[in-house]
Parts: sequence; C-alpha cells; structure tokens
Amino acid sequence: MKILISTDIEGVAGVYHPEQTRAGNPEYERARVLMTHEANAAIAGAFDAGATEVLVNDSHGGFRNMPPDLLDARAQAVQGKPRYLSMMAGVDQQVDAVCMIGYHSRAQGRGILAHTINSFAFTRIRFNGREMGEAGIYGALAGEYKVPVAMASGDDAFIEEHRPFFPDTVFVQTKRATGHTSGISLSPVQACSAIRAGMAAALSQSHKPRPFVLPGPLQVRIRTSSPAMADLFCQWPTLQRMEGDEIGFEAPSVEAAVRMINCLSAMSTMLR
Repeated sequence: MKILISTDIEGVAGVYHPEQTRAGNPEYERARVLMTHEANAAIAGAFDAGATEVLVNDSHGGFRNMPPDLLDARAQAVQGKPRYLSMMAGVDQQVDAVCMIGYHSRAQGRGILAHTINSFAFTRIRFNGREMGEAGIYGALAGEYKVPVAMASGDDAFIEEHRPFFPDTVFVQTKRATGHTSGISLSPVQACSAIRAGMAAALSQSHKPRPFVLPGPLQVRIRTSSPAMADLFCQWPTLQRMEGDEIGFEAPSVEAAVRMINCLSAMSTMLR
C-alpha cells in the first residue's frame, strides 16, 4: 500500500497567525517543526496500517518548509517548486490513497488563516459554480488519478466545509476556530496522537473511500483581490473579464485548472 501525505501549515495545532507561516522569523521556525511532527504522526499511522511506501508532499508556500532530517526516515519527501501537480505532486506515482495534514478553510471561510492558494491574489474560486478551497481543488485533482482522500486534519471550519466533498474521509480536528487569527487548539502531542490514530483507522477501513471526481470541462471563476489584479491576469489572452474584479476561463480538467491558477498566482507577484 502506497500513500501520499500532503502537508500544509495553517491547520496545524498551535498555528494561528500569518507570522507563523512566513519564513524569516522565529515563530515560523517553530511552526515548521510542528508541521513536521504532524507529518511524522501521519507517516507512523500509515505504517501502523500496513503501508509499504509513503511520500510526503511539502505543500505550504515555497514547498520547502519541513527539515528533511526531521522527517520519519521511512518516508520520501516531495519538496520544491515549480511542479505541475503542486500540493498533490506524487499522486501520479501509483498511490492508493491521499492524506491531507494541516489543511484549512477556503477564502472567505470562517476558519483560522482561511484562504485559497494565494490570499494576495484570490478572494474566491469556483469550479462549475461550486466554491472551492485548496482541499476541494486538490482532492478533485487526486480524483482525476482515481485516488481517494482517506484522511484529513485541520480546524472545525475546514472539516465542516469539506465533509460534503469527502463523505467517506476520516477527519481529525486539531483546533477550533474562534476567528481568522484565533482559536482553541489541542496540544501538539494530543494532535499528533489523534492524527496517528486517525490515519491508521482510515487506512484500515474495510471499504475504500470513493475518489472525489469533477468531470470536465470546468467553468472556472476567480474573484481577484482588486480590479488591478484582474487587469494583470487578463493579459493572458484566453481569460475572460467577468466583472471588475472577476475573471473566468474554461479548463478541460482539474489538472489544467490547477496549472492555470498556479500560473496566475505566480503572475500576481508583479503587483506586490
């Protein structure tokens, strides 16, 4: 059994503030270790359930947060960018299931540090009229490879938003959101224990979760952070201006949509 673990940081126990998610300060240095501990708990749970191989995708920011020497030596690390499959890189390596660790609520959601892919550029993303967060988008990308999301962890708002996408998934709540930058968290030790148990339980179930599939073509709508951002994105000839701050395009697949969205995210740095 081969497992892919995709790890973000905003849903990690004890993480509440943007400073903890940005390199270059002591709070981030501590948070990246907490992120690594939660990844290790998921790795341990996977091997407890009989996994033979585990890939760990570092899926936050520059995709090189977790110190490789602190990761469980039984796992292989997927780090660095750019990469076509982004937060789901490794799903094309014949994996049997995906696990999402430290994930968070979508942009405009009520969870801790809620955003979708790039909080500077995007304020809302919809696929075929359905509002999507990172877990929904990348869970659907896994679905195109016929891979289900077996387990996911994060705050209560993240779980409430994403249960409809992943009804068979085992969710582990690491904290409860009381605001965008406030909440009530399990201790890191408690969170890791719950993640390890949740991962083992998810992979030991007698029935396998169904992949989350969004068949193409997809009508993608992105509400940007400003009309200036929409001006920039519409330099791309195939994009349509829907409103002053909204753009749209059609994608043949979720993978194509993801690649376009990540290109737009990279373009947005011109306006920083």
